Amino acid sequence: MPKKIIEIQSEVPYHTYTVAETEAELKTSSLEGLTSEEADDRLRRYGTNELKGSGGIKWYVVLWRQIANPLVVVLLVANILAFATKQFPEGGVILFIIIMNATIGFYQDFSAEQTMEALRNMSSPTAQVIRDETRIVIPNNQVVPGDVMIFEDGDVIGADCRLFEVFNLETDEALLTGESLPVQKNLDRIKTAEEALGDRLNMVFASTTVVKGRAKGIVTGTAMATQIGQIATTLMNVDTNELTPLQKRLNKMAYCIMVAAVALVIVVFGVHKFRYSDEIAIYAISVAISMIPQGLVAIVTLTMAFGVSRMAKAKAIVRRLSSLESLGAVTNICSDKTGTLTQSKMVAVRMWFPGDGYYRISGTGFIPEGEIFRQGEVSNDDEVPTHDGQAITLDSGSDQLLRVVQASALCNMAELRRNNHPETHGEWTAIGDPTEIALQVLAYKAGMPKPELVDNGFQLIAEFPFDSSVKRMSVLYETPSSEHLIFTKGATERILGCCSHYRDGDAEIPLRNEKGGDDSIQVDFESVIMNRVDALAEQGLRVLSLSYRKFQPIKGVDLVHGLDRDEVESNLVFLGLVGIYDPPRAESLPAVMKCYEAGIRVHMLTGDHPSTAAAIAKEVAIIPADTDVKNSSMVMSADMFDAMTEEQIDALDELPRVVARCSPNTKVKMIAALHRRKLFCVMTGDGVNDSPSLKAANVGIAMGQSGSDVAKQAADIVLTDDNFATIVEAIAEGRRMFFNIQKFVQHLMSGNIATILVLVVALAVKDEQGDSVFPLSAAAILFMNLCYSSPPAIGLGLEPASATNMKEPPRTSKQGLFSFEVVMDMFVYGFVMAILSFVPFILVLFVFGDGELGYKCNAGYYSSVCDGVFRARATCYSTLTFLILSHAINCRDIRQSGWAWNRLKTAHHNKTLWLSIIIGAMVLFPVIYVPGLNKNVFKHLGISYEWGLVFAALFIYTAFVETYKFVKRRTMA
Repeated sequence: MPKKIIEIQSEVPYHTYTVAETEAELKTSSLEGLTSEEADDRLRRYGTNELKGSGGIKWYVVLWRQIANPLVVVLLVANILAFATKQFPEGGVILFIIIMNATIGFYQDFSAEQTMEALRNMSSPTAQVIRDETRIVIPNNQVVPGDVMIFEDGDVIGADCRLFEVFNLETDEALLTGESLPVQKNLDRIKTAEEALGDRLNMVFASTTVVKGRAKGIVTGTAMATQIGQIATTLMNVDTNELTPLQKRLNKMAYCIMVAAVALVIVVFGVHKFRYSDEIAIYAISVAISMIPQGLVAIVTLTMAFGVSRMAKAKAIVRRLSSLESLGAVTNICSDKTGTLTQSKMVAVRMWFPGDGYYRISGTGFIPEGEIFRQGEVSNDDEVPTHDGQAITLDSGSDQLLRVVQASALCNMAELRRNNHPETHGEWTAIGDPTEIALQVLAYKAGMPKPELVDNGFQLIAEFPFDSSVKRMSVLYETPSSEHLIFTKGATERILGCCSHYRDGDAEIPLRNEKGGDDSIQVDFESVIMNRVDALAEQGLRVLSLSYRKFQPIKGVDLVHGLDRDEVESNLVFLGLVGIYDPPRAESLPAVMKCYEAGIRVHMLTGDHPSTAAAIAKEVAIIPADTDVKNSSMVMSADMFDAMTEEQIDALDELPRVVARCSPNTKVKMIAALHRRKLFCVMTGDGVNDSPSLKAANVGIAMGQSGSDVAKQAADIVLTDDNFATIVEAIAEGRRMFFNIQKFVQHLMSGNIATILVLVVALAVKDEQGDSVFPLSAAAILFMNLCYSSPPAIGLGLEPASATNMKEPPRTSKQGLFSFEVVMDMFVYGFVMAILSFVPFILVLFVFGDGELGYKCNAGYYSSVCDGVFRARATCYSTLTFLILSHAINCRDIRQSGWAWNRLKTAHHNKTLWLSIIIGAMVLFPVIYVPGLNKNVFKHLGISYEWGLVFAALFIYTAFVETYKFVKRRTMA
């Protein structure tokens, strides 16, 4: 059977085509649709209307990713050497560490589902099409280019289409464009091929929804040729395997450890003139094991897992462990506006009436609670009052206010509902267009809601729905007194064109004064109104105008079907303006301010209009309040930004903080620009349109409540409360975790360096056969790392954040995990601990002992001649153990004293650290004194007076550390 060939659909700017041109291009008919035979043929050519995934995550790929970790490779090499020389206890413990680390990492990685699966499931399950001149319903995956699709209210559109018939059609394209308002569609041909996605009003797109109306369209693209398919393609082309800074540094450290371990093994054999024996091989393995921080990989993973748990309590779900560490290096946040910084709830906040001036409406969201304050006029046309007058009601207000409220309530299809279920505590919900919801809430606040008006006798006679060609809506109502009133709302410029008068109190005054005939019309009050519109628009408000007129029915004319819209919408009386905005979340401003305090810059990338975006940006302090939006480079439209080359963008002193009318490519372009500046960026979002940038960013954060499944799956972190402030908490947690990792890495490596130096220096101490005498046994080294180094390191990973955690700028590459100061501290502390551990070993052997080293005392206790070696080894082991445990307290702060009272009194905040130190000290005694365990496993004997040397070394080390930190505080910036 021949292999099916799928024809790739090239992107054609169908929005620039007429309907006839679209029919010709796709060889179809808007009346008859395709024939069944032609549809089947196209299905074979183009394939099914399904988004293609990447095939899923393979379990063996994830497992290999864990094993291929450089630190794990180092442990595997040590494990092989341990088993090869029959050191089974050591080999077994190392193998346990490898398995534990791989299990934790495998579980975390494999639990993340694929982004493309969520994209695939977003398609509508069925579609209405016309085939063979008949309207039928088919599975959406059977739709092909050229099909004629039919859409109705509430449908999820299954393919990209060129519209050819619309009736009051509005679609929700927020997932693709970020635009918070429904888009009114029309059939007008668009001349520009590069028109922004949100402005292609004669097109509908797959995975968007029909909010209102109905329409028909010709399918122009299916599957991966749709706009959502292009987003899916972008996601598949984004490299998601880039290592985080911490992973890169740990990998580099692992390579260095591997090289150093091999070099030390060569040194051991070189000292013994490359003579092989089991004792020499065991000593070489001991040196190699001492070089490897066996618990590091597991502790890093566990610390991140603890961070994940902490973030879950803070309502942030971490889907990828590495992303939490990455948050600590964030320099820039690119945030969507709608639903992220704002509440995604339109609310009427201002009104302006001729004569009365400005009004302010209090209250937020859908809750119809608030008051109306009369503010009056101001001296300058471009100003809006900031002070409030006295609250008014309909009874105390003017008749003009009454008409405005009636227009808001009746020229409106939205509904407010209150759920009286006990569990919801009477929560208010709304149905309808967000703008109409805002006007309906205004009517409720004024005490004249639509249900009350209808119950009192207002009866709807006729409706002229909103149409994008006229940008207004009108209704005809009969009042309880049998009077007929027309109410109209819409864009100011379209309303003024229908008005002949304006209402000022009880008077109706001509809007325009005619002087000298029709050829010399002087615009009078109309310019005053437009000045007020501009003043409100500069505050980021969407401005609607309301008007009305009394209507005298004509005998014999059907008021329901016989009215002419042009006649109805003429000679109207202008009532006033209503300013509506999408309020910022209460937490957004404090969160943005915390970002700036932490040296993090916030950018707003939104599909909204530039003036609206800029106003919200000012409110939440993304841009200064005195920014001149028209002349500032901080605010830019996507058209302007997209038209710039990379060189032009890189030449900017500062990347724009607000980019409006964004497309998915604009957001990805911004992320790329930040990366070229070596900045570490976060992208937040909730829609499908945010998915490519969520993937491209160093850390992608999706909204859990309002976010689409695609965005959640594309993101590294999902916020369950959609709260921008939670992002700041996540960044603080990322910083805390990074510095804690730095603390326990310093602790582990200092102990390893001390152990290595003791073992290397001890090469000079040789027994009667010329073999070096172990100051520490192989089992003791491994046990020390697992019981005395790793548990306190876990405790350090749980240290609470410092008071200055979010008051310092993001770390740079010079302030990384292995900064100069950290590396210096590792070697200084390690060198001092080595000296203080090796000196007691020598004192017990040659000063307090007889200097008898015997032979084969490395392999076991053969006779009393090994007493001195076994006691010296126990002394060295005890000293190094106490020093490592004490060093954990020193590592709590890189410069401040770990023994300071203000730190000791907060010990209850980190019980894990202190318990690990106490238990570690207690475990030491069985290792020294339990018969059989001490001689046969750890090559020790019980000690007595030697404890004086141990505690003396501990006292000297503590004094040295405090002096060293004091000098650092005085000499280092």
